[in-house]
Amino acid sequence: MTMDRVRRGQSFKISSIPNELVRVQAIRFGIAEGEVVSCEEVVPAGPVVIRKNKQQIALGWRLARQIDIVMV
Repeated sequence: MTMDRVRRGQSFKISSIPNELVRVQAIRFGIAEGEVVSCEEVVPAGPVVIRKNKQQIALGWRLARQIDIVMV
């Protein structure tokens, strides 16, 4: 499953970020493989807003659909 398919309130673990460029972009946001985060909001045809600790991060849907996740 990819991050663009999560729904508000769900928690998930980032299982892999296959594309090297996407991995670099995610690390800039403080997101890496193995992180457990939760979905705060999904804007239709827009960003996926996630929460990591007390920080909210908005990821564009193109970036989110390239990140593989596992539900926890």
